[in-house]
Amino acid sequence: MGCELEELDQKFRQGFGEGGETASEAMKAAMADWFSLYFDREKTEQEDPSQRLGFVIVQKLCRACFAEYGASAPEGFFESTLAALDKVKGRAMQMALIGGTAWLKPVPDPETGRVWFSVIRRDRALVLERDAEGNPTAMGTGCRWQKNGRVFTLLEKRSTDKLGQLVIESRLFESARGQNLGSRVPLAALPETAGLLPKLVLPSVGGLGFAALTMPAENCVDGSAEPVGVLAAPAGLLHAIDRGERQLDREFEHGASRVFASADLLRRRGRGRELPEGLFVGLDDDPSSTGLTIFAPELRVESFLARKAEQLRSLESLTGLKRGLLGPVEASPRTATEVTSSEGDYALTIRELREAWEAAAKEALELAAKIARIYGIAAPPPEEAALTVSWGDGDLRTEV
Repeated sequence: MGCELEELDQKFRQGFGEGGETASEAMKAAMADWFSLYFDREKTEQEDPSQRLGFVIVQKLCRACFAEYGASAPEGFFESTLAALDKVKGRAMQMALIGGTAWLKPVPDPETGRVWFSVIRRDRALVLERDAEGNPTAMGTGCRWQKNGRVFTLLEKRSTDKLGQLVIESRLFESARGQNLGSRVPLAALPETAGLLPKLVLPSVGGLGFAALTMPAENCVDGSAEPVGVLAAPAGLLHAIDRGERQLDREFEHGASRVFASADLLRRRGRGRELPEGLFVGLDDDPSSTGLTIFAPELRVESFLARKAEQLRSLESLTGLKRGLLGPVEASPRTATEVTSSEGDYALTIRELREAWEAAAKEALELAAKIARIYGIAAPPPEEAALTVSWGDGDLRTEV
């Protein structure tokens, strides 16, 4: 489970009586829009998202980033931890591409002596405070369970004290339907939270216990320190394409020959209407004298497709993709400079994503070692978390 940002923000204010999401209203609306562009697939009266272009963009960038990825770490703890990290690398990169940032949370398992990772989406975590450099210094997350007809909500707040120690506060609430936070109950009331402490102080972590995978693009929504996703710049264009697709749908729907009749010719049966038997009778007179009109307009397919092709080319430019990955391959020849520019932008885009992942992966390994040692798991010192990453030959000219 994951509370959406607005819901989690509201519950956090109720549960802790303080703080709230630091992102501006414009940023919160933008983040909700990015995730809807990725996940939504239901047609509305205004838009048809059936092409799932937001999904396509994120998938293509993620696949290109890890197309020839390989990584290694010292044998033992770091090797097994890296294997656990590799299992979530795709999800982490996709969520960061959408939301601007995603967090890798090391979860120690003392019974097996291993550490595994969970991925926290940006729309399912509150940034309660940031430092002067824009790094989160306090965050909130939430989880929900349904047990025996009751809804349990766990709120977790992470912050650092004056000594730089990680402070984790956990509070459990119970309600009948989950619409409200409900009343606070002991953590032992739920098996999943029975092992938690209301307040836990962890020294030597050096942060909030999360490794951040952050996109490099500057904020183009409100200019704040909040990272933005790859769909931030082209969001308006994506909606325009979806609106055009819905309009084209209507052209096809209305393009079929139809007979328009006055309402008195239709009788109601149940919730719908039907034509009475014997309504149509062969006549030799001019059809226009019967009061019926045949409607069969020509479809404007070519103009729609031409406009859409131009929109897809613009979309490639806004997202740093190579020409032809989304839109049709241009029939007209391009100069060597144009070809080099397109492929160069694409290569730089993928390089930035790879650099972001390599930095996050190294931070995650070091953090895992710190947390493992706190929980009694045998782990080398964090500074021994040597990470070797290979990205292949770097040839991005072929589509992946």
